Amino acid sequence: MSFRVDFIEGSRIALRSLSAHRLRTVLTTVGVGIGVATLLAILGIIQGLNTSFEKQLETIGPSSLYVSKRPWVQMGNWWEFRNRKNITMEQVEAVRAQSTFAEAVAPWMSNEEDISFNGIDLSAVDITGTTPEYAQVGGYDVTQGRFLTGSDDDNLASVAVIGADVASTLFPHSSPLGARIRVNGRPFAVVGVLAAKGKVLDENQDLTVLIPLKTFRALHNGYRSHTIGVKVRSPELLDAAEDELVGILRRARQTPPSKPDDFAINRAEQLAGVYNQLTGALYGVAVAIGFITLLVGGIGIMNIMLVSVRERTREIGVRRALGAKKRTIVLQFILEAVVVSAVGGLLGTIVGLLGAKVVSWVTPLAATVKASTVFFGVGFAAAVGLVFGIWPAARAANLDPVEALRHE
Repeated sequence: MSFRVDFIEGSRIALRSLSAHRLRTVLTTVGVGIGVATLLAILGIIQGLNTSFEKQLETIGPSSLYVSKRPWVQMGNWWEFRNRKNITMEQVEAVRAQSTFAEAVAPWMSNEEDISFNGIDLSAVDITGTTPEYAQVGGYDVTQGRFLTGSDDDNLASVAVIGADVASTLFPHSSPLGARIRVNGRPFAVVGVLAAKGKVLDENQDLTVLIPLKTFRALHNGYRSHTIGVKVRSPELLDAAEDELVGILRRARQTPPSKPDDFAINRAEQLAGVYNQLTGALYGVAVAIGFITLLVGGIGIMNIMLVSVRERTREIGVRRALGAKKRTIVLQFILEAVVVSAVGGLLGTIVGLLGAKVVSWVTPLAATVKASTVFFGVGFAAAVGLVFGIWPAARAANLDPVEALRHE
């Protein structure tokens, strides 16, 4: 009961004091607000980028494994990876026949080439030769026409399914279906258009052309290593499926037990690791800047509170002489600091959210702010006020009542 009375009375006195010094209160509030706004804007952009990257990873098949000669993230000797044996169609068939976790298996080869149509050229387009299962493995949808079929591959057909960016560039005002684009000087009839998938680590998945695998091999007149995409029945089975693939491939490639794997099994989590390495230090620096800015605002609160204690020394002496306890004085000044800081935190949160949104509108950077981040901003600002208000409050409570009454 006594604490509640102290709290209510302390709140009234604190608000009255803040209202009496409006300019000082506003300046202190702005200082905290700038710190919170900076921190929340940074956190909003970071959360937006993380959310955007998670969505990008989903586009490459969250429940798929990809077998190739080289790992996506090469940490060892690149020459060793280059000299590994090619992955053959016999090994593809071994995976298809022996894997108990695979829902679909698709081999492919790819190369960057120039394509053209009706005088419009596109450079460095990813040309991929593959089979019908590729759509299921990579999570591709067709918005127009159809995907590749088994008969396309069997007959070495000159047909192509094109990515969304290829379609919008070569056919800005017309349907691409039935048109003949030229790939490596050879005409291909467009039979389908893929739904847009976006970029992953700056790799454009929509700047692509898919053709039958056997056609690709005939067109390039040479033998290259395949990549094997394996769609697993469930994401929970990825680890078990990977272990199974290791055994299948080691037997198919006749890898001796004493030798390490001479192939790589890749999955989306590896790209997530690369992303975290690339952005971790940057995020750390950005958040540190926000915290430093907020720390400066906290120091401003402490400075203003010390000035307030000095100005109101006689008032404190009168209250102590009339029987006010130390905790009552402490609570009053802490409430002043917390109120100023919380108001600044609220205003800073609003400005920070707006800043993050503006950044997402005018730049390619995404910005997503979670509700928990908003509560964090206001709560952290109030905590800053509490921490930096403790010393001035304690100093006020420990003033000698007699000396305080003599203060002018």
